[in-house]
Amino acid sequence: MVENQVQLRDGRRVGYADFGRPEQTAVLWCHGGPGSRIEPMNLAPIASAAGFRIVGIDRPGYGKSTLRPGRSIADWVPDGLAVADHLGISRFVAVGVSTGGAYALALAASAPARVSGVIACCALTDMRWAEGKAMMGTEGTREVWEARDRAAAIALIEDRFGPDGSKMFASAAGPSTLPPADLALMADPAFMAGMLKAFPEMFASGVQAYVDDRLADGPGWGSFDVGKIRCPVTVLHGEKDSICPVAHARHTATVVPGAKLVVVPELGHFSIMSKIVEALTAVGAA
Repeated sequence: MVENQVQLRDGRRVGYADFGRPEQTAVLWCHGGPGSRIEPMNLAPIASAAGFRIVGIDRPGYGKSTLRPGRSIADWVPDGLAVADHLGISRFVAVGVSTGGAYALALAASAPARVSGVIACCALTDMRWAEGKAMMGTEGTREVWEARDRAAAIALIEDRFGPDGSKMFASAAGPSTLPPADLALMADPAFMAGMLKAFPEMFASGVQAYVDDRLADGPGWGSFDVGKIRCPVTVLHGEKDSICPVAHARHTATVVPGAKLVVVPELGHFSIMSKIVEALTAVGAA
């Protein structure tokens, strides 16, 4: 893994982690919320063996990237392209996990000549779909959407998860409504070791980046147009997902032109990531 930062014209910095080799098929990884550039660390060796070079990119406020309050989903696209340009990557597959699914789709919509495929994995759909938005009862989501302003949202999330997000980790690691496949991951020492390493990167700016993610996805996908996507899109979801309901995937597959829906019956929000390399291989063969 090679880690670095890109300096942008507006003075901000964008952190990234490069997990592969230049000759491999490039994959820009749009992490979850919260998440960071090192999110694909455990998956990267399998992906590399299959011929894929994963580049994880910190969204503003996560990891090594500078905060950008008030950003939209589409506002992030130039950050992702700046990393690709810095690494000499002209075309790539975009993978978006959970919150990151919208960012992968925004890349494809805004730079169709550069994106050869998209995988939206366990991803939130367009929150302009009222029924889908009403399904999101996950703690720390609706509170932000309903807060009177950013400062109030930050105060609410700090109270719920702690200023450093530590209560969120305790909640994820403790008893929950997660399906058996996800609980098995939580019991895996290697998986938990990766989470422990990644956690400080998720909250490098406290809870601000998490709040900014929710403020960006709450209004929906109005900042980009999925109708401009020209590449193959796979909408990958675990049917047992207890964090982002599978109905979100089904809706996304209806609004993204030509999208292919892949639902895996026994998997959940975290365990579905085990199918990403398989989906990458299928996109590459399309």
